[in-house]
Amino acid sequence: MAIDADLEPWLRAMYLPLAAWLEHARVMAGRPIVVGLTGGQGSGKSTVCALLQAVLREGFGARAAVLSVDDLYLTHAERQCLGREVHPLFATRGPPGTHDPALGLATIGRLLAQGPGQRTALPSFDKAIDDRRPRTDWPVHEGRTDYVLFEGWCVGARPQSETALARPVNALERKEDPDGQWRGAVNAALDGSYRALFDRIDVQIMLRVAGMEQVREWRRLQEKKLKARVAREGTGGVPSRVMSDAELLRFVAHYERITRHLLDEMPGRADIVFDIDDRHQPAAVRINRPLRSA
Repeated sequence: MAIDADLEPWLRAMYLPLAAWLEHARVMAGRPIVVGLTGGQGSGKSTVCALLQAVLREGFGARAAVLSVDDLYLTHAERQCLGREVHPLFATRGPPGTHDPALGLATIGRLLAQGPGQRTALPSFDKAIDDRRPRTDWPVHEGRTDYVLFEGWCVGARPQSETALARPVNALERKEDPDGQWRGAVNAALDGSYRALFDRIDVQIMLRVAGMEQVREWRRLQEKKLKARVAREGTGGVPSRVMSDAELLRFVAHYERITRHLLDEMPGRADIVFDIDDRHQPAAVRINRPLRSA
């Protein structure tokens, strides 16, 4: 997983208590549950899900499937079409409007209903070539599902007010979306098909980062790791779309509005909030929804 830090001390401090909390929530619900995990780019969502999946399996005998919103991106060709027909900024993956929420809903529905011996293919997107992988290359979850760990930078996001939309948050919006057409369409998607997808979430967890500077720094680290993977494994003859620093800064600007909105409003409504420090470790935790006895 290319994890730099020693996470063993957090097994007892974070992952075991979190897994026990989730097990209690599942027992109370009396059914499989969907856990939404939200955090800025590079905040450690994939790592948390992979380790939590292992702890639930080894410590509690529970089976969890992991689904990332990043794997629901529309294909490169579909986004180029959106860029021509709706707004040029939709050609770049990231904000709502560039995913396939129906694919996410269908996948979650199959996972939750799945029994022994049944299989569900999990969508997979390759950021190195900026395109969805062929279905034959998608990973498969087999057997019953006790949890769907649904992670992503905008998972659970809510639309903004018209007043908030009117003010550009960065140079990208000022120069390339001066009339607000793009951000208005993104907001409408959040209030439409994405709302239906996010309504499937039973438990919302947030990894709260300090701000956009941290997001930019950690996203740069992700791209560095992606570049190393491409150098090691190649792209199967497809042109690499690994980004330069300048391209990366422009890319992250597409995410800034919703990232800032999430940092403002989600901590008050998420079930559990972990404050992540500059070492990618939880510095504090807040539980907004104490669980009652079943």
